[in-house]
Formats: sequence, C-alpha cells, structure tokens
Amino acid sequence: MLIPTNKLLKLRLKPSHVLKQSVSMLSSFSLPFPPNQTVSSASVDDTISRISPLINQPNWEQSNPLKLLVSHIPPHAASNVIAQYSHNIELGIRFFRWVCKQSTHCYDLDSRIYLLKLMVCRGLFVISHKAMIFLIRECSNGEDEIMKLMDAIENMREIGFRLNYPCYSSLLMCLAKLSMGSSAFSVCRRMVDDGFVLGVVDYKSIINALCKNAFVQGAEMVLSRVLRVGFDLDVHIYTSLVLGSCRKGDLVEAFRVFDIMSEEDGCNPNSVTYSILIHGLCETGGIDEAFRLKEEMSKKGCQPSTRTYTVLIKALCDIGLTDKALCLLDEMAMKGCKPNDHTYTVLIDRLCGEGKIEEANGMFRKMLKDGLFPGTVTYNALINGYCKDGRVVSAFELLSSMERRNCKPNIRTYNELMEGLCRVNKPFKAMLLLRRVVDNGLLPSRVSYNVLIDGFCREGQLSMAFNIMNSMDTLGIEPDCLTYTTLIDGLCKQGRPEQANGVLGLMMKKGISPDEVTLTALIDGYCRNGEAGTAFMLFERMVDHRRLMSPHIFNLFLHVLSKQIRVNETNAMLGKMVKYGLAPSVVTYTILIDGLCRAGSTRHSLNILTLMKQVGCLPNVYTYTVVIYGLCQQGRVDEAGALLFKMSLLGLSPNHITYAILVKAHVKAGRLDCAFKIVRAMVKSGSQPNSHIYYALLMGFVMSGKATNEGAISSLGGLGANSSLIMENDDDYVSNHVFREMDVDNAFELLDKIKECVGSTVDLYNLLVMGLCKVGRMSEAGHLVQDMHFCKEKNFDYCLEFIKLIFNNVILGLRKEGKVQEAEKLVSDLLRYADVDEKAAVSPYIEFLVKEDEPYEFLEVLKLVEQMHQNERPII
Repeated sequence: MLIPTNKLLKLRLKPSHVLKQSVSMLSSFSLPFPPNQTVSSASVDDTISRISPLINQPNWEQSNPLKLLVSHIPPHAASNVIAQYSHNIELGIRFFRWVCKQSTHCYDLDSRIYLLKLMVCRGLFVISHKAMIFLIRECSNGEDEIMKLMDAIENMREIGFRLNYPCYSSLLMCLAKLSMGSSAFSVCRRMVDDGFVLGVVDYKSIINALCKNAFVQGAEMVLSRVLRVGFDLDVHIYTSLVLGSCRKGDLVEAFRVFDIMSEEDGCNPNSVTYSILIHGLCETGGIDEAFRLKEEMSKKGCQPSTRTYTVLIKALCDIGLTDKALCLLDEMAMKGCKPNDHTYTVLIDRLCGEGKIEEANGMFRKMLKDGLFPGTVTYNALINGYCKDGRVVSAFELLSSMERRNCKPNIRTYNELMEGLCRVNKPFKAMLLLRRVVDNGLLPSRVSYNVLIDGFCREGQLSMAFNIMNSMDTLGIEPDCLTYTTLIDGLCKQGRPEQANGVLGLMMKKGISPDEVTLTALIDGYCRNGEAGTAFMLFERMVDHRRLMSPHIFNLFLHVLSKQIRVNETNAMLGKMVKYGLAPSVVTYTILIDGLCRAGSTRHSLNILTLMKQVGCLPNVYTYTVVIYGLCQQGRVDEAGALLFKMSLLGLSPNHITYAILVKAHVKAGRLDCAFKIVRAMVKSGSQPNSHIYYALLMGFVMSGKATNEGAISSLGGLGANSSLIMENDDDYVSNHVFREMDVDNAFELLDKIKECVGSTVDLYNLLVMGLCKVGRMSEAGHLVQDMHFCKEKNFDYCLEFIKLIFNNVILGLRKEGKVQEAEKLVSDLLRYADVDEKAAVSPYIEFLVKEDEPYEFLEVLKLVEQMHQNERPII
C-alpha cells in the first residue's frame, strides 16, 4: 500500500539526481597466485584420496586425522576435493568453510579468494555463490577486506562469474553495516545492470548505507523509487532518514521525520530511533534535552536500550560528569538492561583519564565477571591509564593478558606502551619495543616515531632523536609539525636555539608551517639563553603572521620578566597583551602574583587575587599556592595557613606542593606540632604525604634532637629554626647529609607519628631504608626492615608495594654486579607475591623492562623496521 500523499509532501522528496559522492566499486584487480607449492603432485593426489572417504563419515569436522591432513593442504588441492562433491552442494560448501579455518594456506583472505577463483574456473558456480556469501559475511568487519573482495569479484567477471541475487543482497547489507554508502549505491547500479530486481530489503540497505554517510539527498532519491514500485515505508526506513539528518547535523529535519513517525497512522519510533536522536542531541551539546527524550520514550512504553544508555554515559563522561555516568550504569542494572563491552570501555577510558586507575581496573574486572570479552580498544584504554600513572609493569601484564585471550594488539597498543616507557624515562626500552611491533606483523606509524622522538628529547638524547627522524624519511613517513616542534623544543632546552632555528628553516623548506607551539618553543629557547632581543623579533613575526591565538606567548615573556623582578616591563607586556585583544588567563595572573611575591610585595599579590574574582577569572590551586609560598618566605606562616583554609571554603583542594610549603615553613620555624596538624588536614582531605613532606618532617626531628643534644650532629653545626636547610630544593641535601648524620631514633619517632596521622607507613619505610642504604648505613636499614611488621599483621598489599618500590633499583644493581641468577630469582618471587596467573607469559616483559640498555641494539632495530617496510612483511 502506498504512503498517503500528505506524508509524501511532508517528507519533501526531491527529484532524482546522480550522486556526486559515488566511487567505482569494481576496479580491475589481478589476484596474485601463491608461490609454487613445494609439495609434489603425487603427494597432493594421495592426500586428496585420503580426505575424500573421511568427509563422508558422521561428525567429520571433529576428526583429528582429517584436521592433520588438511592443515597444510594448498588451495588447488582443496578445490579438487570440493569438485568431487559438485553433486552434493551442502557438503561441498561445508568443506569450503571448514578448510578455510583449518588449512594454513586458506586462512587469510587472499588465499580464500584464490580458492574461490579456482572453484569458479572449474565451473562450480553453485558452490561458489554460497562460498561468496560466506566470504562477504567474513569481511563485514573491515572496509579494506570488503574492498579487496569486491575487486576480486570484478576480476572474476572476466571469466564469466556473476553474482546472483543472494550474493548482491548480502553485499549490500555488509556495505550498509560498514557505512559505505557510495559503494552500496554503485553495487545497486551494477545489480540492476545485471538484470536483478531489487527487493525491499535491498532498498533498506542502500538507504541505510547512504544515510550513515549523511548522503540524505541520495537516500531520498532511492526512497522515491521505493514508493514508485509500491513498497511501504516502515520504521527501518524512517529511522535511517532520522540517522542521515543527524549525521548531517540537521536536527530540525531529524525531528520533523520523527514527528511524522509519531503520528497516529505512522510507524511508531522504536528504541533505535530514540537512541539516534539522543545521540544527535548529545553531539550538539543538548544533553539535558537528550535526557528528557529518554524519559519520554519510557513513558511511551519504549524502554531505553543498552545503546541508549551507552550514548548518554559517553556524553556525561565527555563533559567530566563521571559520577552521573556511574549512576546511569546503576540505573541500567536496576532496569535489567545489561551493559555491553562498549559501555564498559567508555567508563574505563574516562576513569583512566581522571587518573582513577583502581576504579578503572575494578570496572574491567566487573566486565569480565559479566561474561564480556574485552577487545583491543578496552585493553588500550586501560594500558594507557596504567602508562600515564607510571605503572608500566602493570601495563605489560595487561599486554600479556591480551595475548593469552587471543586479542591481538594493534599499533596503538604499542604506541601507548612506548609512551608509557618514555614517561618513566626509559626511551631506549621504548625503542626496543619496535622489535615486538615487527614480530607482530605491524608497521610503526608516525605517532610511534613522534612518541620516541619526544622520549629521547626529554632525556636529552638528541642524536638518537635525529636518527629516528632520519629513519622516518627512509620509510617514507613524512615528519609533521609535531615532529619538528619536539626537536626544536629539545634543542632549546639544551641551550641551542640557533640549531633549533635551523630545524625551523628545514621544516618550512618542506612546506610545513610552524604553529604557535613551535614558535613559542623557539622563543622560550632564546629567552633561556638570555637572547631576549631575538626572542622579541620572533614574537613580532608571530604578530605579523597573525599566529597569536592564545596568551601563552605573553605568559612566557611575563614569566621571564617576573623572575628578573622587572615590574615596570612586566606591566608594559601585560598592556601589550590586552592591546592585541587577548584576555589575561589564570596562568597570566598567577605569573604576575609570583613576580610580586618575588619582589616582596605580597600585599599587591593579595589585591590581584581580589581583582581576579571581580573580572570572573577565578584563582586556581596554583595561584593560591604561589601566594602561600610568598607569605611563608616572609615568615607570615599563620596568614598562609588562613589562606589554606580559605581555599577549602572556595571548593579548591590544595595539592601536595601547597601542603609541602606549609609543612616546611612550620618546621623551619621550629613548630613541629603545627607541621603535623597540616599533615592531618592533608590526610583528612584525601591526600597522602609525599617524599618532600617526609623529608621536611624528618629534618624537624633532627633539628629537635639537636636542640636537646648539642653536638650530636656535628656536620650540621649552625642548624636552627631559621636555617636555610629547609628550602625549596633541599631533598638532595637531606639525602646526602641528614641520612648520614641522623640518629635512627629520629626515624622511629617519625614512623610513630606518621602511623598516628596517616595510618600507612609503607612509603616512609621505603624512603628511610633507601636513604640509609644510600649513605652506607646498612645495619640501621636492616633494623628498619626487620621492624616492618606488615606481613605479621597480614597487610600483604603493603608488603607487595614495598617490594615494587625497591624492585628496579635492586634488580639493576644485581645485574651490574653480574649476579644474574639472584636477579632472576627476585623476578620470580615478585611474580609469585603478585599472584600473577601466567608467570611464563609475564616473565619476558619483566625481563625486558629490567634488562640493562645495550646501545648497539637500537640502530639494529631501526634497520629491522626499514627492512620490514621494504619487504612489506617481517622476516624474523
């Protein structure tokens, strides 16, 4: 029955036009034949004769002798077996599917296509058509694979093979699933040219494919054909049109079609329709309206699906409302709607982005408990989280888990691991990871090389960074703006701005325009080198070329001037910034406050805090921390403490630096009790003391002991309440002197106090033991280790943390002394304590991480990658 005329008018169908966005489906493709088989013809004939009787037996697919026979059967032999069953189509196609999964020759797509071509050459068209449907479905997960199969179809047309209607229909469904609208339209035209009449299912596939690519006009053209041949419009077609309008960004049109569906005589929208509209609203920032639509669909008896919830959860995660997203996950469970792997992946990725690794890991375990199998994307998200947190060993354990579950890592997996290694200052290890990339048949990407270049630049290994860039040229991977910017920044940080300027020239010669970050890095290099004049010339060039997009470059100049306490010039630069139409940011104000504090003008810095609130640029934790530091430097510790309290009232959480400044200030003033009050406040707010705070507190006990026992610390004579020891960069001094001269009773006093304030003392034990070992006081360190009563109290997690903290140092020390067996035993013990299931799987990665760097390997790795690129596949 035709759709009513008023509905036709509402849909505003346009006249037919040829789609501009169409690509040729069937380009000529010459399928390469596999190399000559080494198996003799007689041997193949014998294998075929042994196979034939076996596949006539019941449950032949489970036959181990048959599996052994076909494990290395070449495609031409498989086609001979299939030819013997041309009279038994069902058995022939069953064998085709089975041999594609059992034979090493027929496993990849090229060999499967080759086998199909041999069957076509033998005239086995009926079996070939069924085999073609099987291959189309097998290719439905990747655009490259389906395009390769389509090229092969065109190639086989030359020998008389044509797709039948089921093949065409399956191909259209596959293309719709892969959002390949232009290709689907081209297949449709070829289908008509071959004399087939399209069914309603085919029209639905084409419309859906075009709408997924936002080709709404093309979809409407096909829709007009649907109406002319007398087919009804159903919810599937309407929903596709809603999708097309959403993909096009035209939500008004999407809701217009939705309203037509919602009319009494229309097709009621289903959960898919609602989910598409909700996704469209979320994409344009209309999250509140999206939630209202979710409530509306429930009222109309259409329950939100897993996709509906997942879309909303992702939208909440994208704007940082993770708690609300987790509440939505709970709502799903209450309504009996089970999350899928994508739902969990979205949450895991967000939790990792927030640094909540344990929560992300808990979500991962819940996913496994629900019977879901994490894919590569899920693993990559969690690996990225661990790497950003500096927990590279855990990231490699996840890699091992991926491999055990037959989840193949992709190049992004290795990029994340390489970046993680670079974060913990191990770029050489990241470089060696390229070998594992090659072993897995992957090629490094531009991202891989940029990660490595950045890692080596951070470590000051610029020669290696340039070697890697040269290797990119060899592989035909063009360096981009980020590559050159990283090298320019690395050179500038080494005080070599002139060479960095040369790299800038090379970059521009290759047609790559520097962006604001590139020029800012170079200006920073000249400023660091004391060449402010050259820096200002570059700045003027940025102004001329209108590359000033943010106040960052002004902040850089302001920072330099503030450090030199050049107040008048600082104010002039601030005026110039406003002149160019750039509003000062919170960073700008923080730099100005820092400069005033350095000049001893804390009163003016407090005035700027007030000004920031007036202009709507609220101070952040760093702004307050700078003021607190300035007050402490002037001995106004009580005022600094009051400002800390004020921060909390404003909803700002002080960070470790803020607390450390106050703790050090109280210790310096001889007010150890006040320092511990700050520590208690810190723990109450959810933060834990770090090494800087422990060092300051330890110094407090040392100074306290000196006051009651003059001369006990001979090498620290003159140390008192106003000593300059408790300064911003005192950790090295404490490590080199305090651990050498302190009384071990100071350590036990501090441990008792920290246990009272914090609860956990594992980090402090580690700091004390490592510090005493560093200065050669092994007996006292051993005494402390014996005192560690974690395991006696069954706090095994603390024991494991302690082992992990000293693991790398001990392993490397043993290796340097040639004690390889002792190092390997320690690795084995660590895996046992950590309750690792597959020690054999994880051990190679642990070995890789703790193995001492051998520089000669790195250039060999680069050569191996280059060789792989030339051969297209690795030769390992």
